[in-house]
Amino acid sequence: MTARSLVHQLLLAWERKRPHADDLLHERLDTTPLDTRDRGLVTELFYGVLRRLSELDFLIAKLRDSDLDDDTRAVLRLGLYQIFHTRIPVWAAVKETVSLARRSGGLVNAVLRRADRERTPLLAALAAAPLSVQWSHPKFLLEKWTATFGADATRALAEWNNSPAPLCVRANTIKITRDELLAALPGSEPHPFHPLALHVPSIPKDWLARGLCYVQDPSTLAACEMLAPQPGDIVLDACAAPGGKTTMLAAMMKNQGRIVACDLWESRVARLRANCERLGTRNTQTLELDTMKDAPELPPRSFDRILIDAPCSNTGVIRRRVDVRWRLTEEDAMRLPAQQLALIRRCATLLKPGGTLVYSTCSLEPEENEHVADEAARTVPGLRLHTTRHIRPWLDKVDGAFCAQFVGA
Repeated sequence: MTARSLVHQLLLAWERKRPHADDLLHERLDTTPLDTRDRGLVTELFYGVLRRLSELDFLIAKLRDSDLDDDTRAVLRLGLYQIFHTRIPVWAAVKETVSLARRSGGLVNAVLRRADRERTPLLAALAAAPLSVQWSHPKFLLEKWTATFGADATRALAEWNNSPAPLCVRANTIKITRDELLAALPGSEPHPFHPLALHVPSIPKDWLARGLCYVQDPSTLAACEMLAPQPGDIVLDACAAPGGKTTMLAAMMKNQGRIVACDLWESRVARLRANCERLGTRNTQTLELDTMKDAPELPPRSFDRILIDAPCSNTGVIRRRVDVRWRLTEEDAMRLPAQQLALIRRCATLLKPGGTLVYSTCSLEPEENEHVADEAARTVPGLRLHTTRHIRPWLDKVDGAFCAQFVGA
């Protein structure tokens, strides 16, 4: 198994069933023996092709005027991505990619060599194509962002989404300080967005095994800071898996007090529990539980602080979750807010008087963010909207997010 043959398999598996790209990639990497360099190449090529799907298919249409089977299209996407978006020598990209073609090696060789010869006119044609093709984003999403944020911000956001995400970790202060991690790894740097966040060139295996850090974009820490749990508090993390925010809350509480961390699916709770154990979180009860339903573990008006990291469209994290753009529909903006508001209504009944509830998403969409927060402030008894915060990639240089802080009456 070579790096490129694994990418080819991943592209075919993704195209046929459209699973989450992250889950698919990590499942295959966990079961395929590759060295560190090849694992990095697999990640770069797989995510890169998914980021550039519309552009790559546009180039294929310019170079080949007949239908292609899925296998040949996947091979051509991979080859064209290497030619137009990597520093891999063209001869190597062509040779290694042609070797993947089962029955169409001659066709693939001809198309890729023609693409290299005609690079200039192909790029000119691409520059004249619709923005949804140039930037490989759904047309409806670009139009929506342009209406909401303006043309310049939309361009900056699309460029951000199409760039590889750097590796960021949060120091787990239950076990170590950020400065100790910085000193232990040459090339690591403090992240300007949050004092516990680091840019790292790679993650030493023992850091993960010992629970010294958690791989996490710094934007996700804003909701935890807004919740501001104190040692001794009773806290509900209503949508907790995989545990990045849960374990941050435990560290902020110095492992004192109690966190009830819930999620709906057994597999997600298993991952949540494993992360809590690895990071040394001792004050957390992990439950496979639908927060929307009554349960003995969720008595009314019993929590000092509640975090609702709500299911959302994920439009703020498209750079990091590269295939989100291809799963979104125009109906999401109508479907999701009702679910999000229902979560706030339910959790408001669990909040102590004077307690703090934080609603957060990793979405950029007003319908899921300030509109939901404003509607909750108007219609949910016993909640007062105190403050909100938007985190926008083109301004803050981290993943996008939103959080709203409510105070219980």
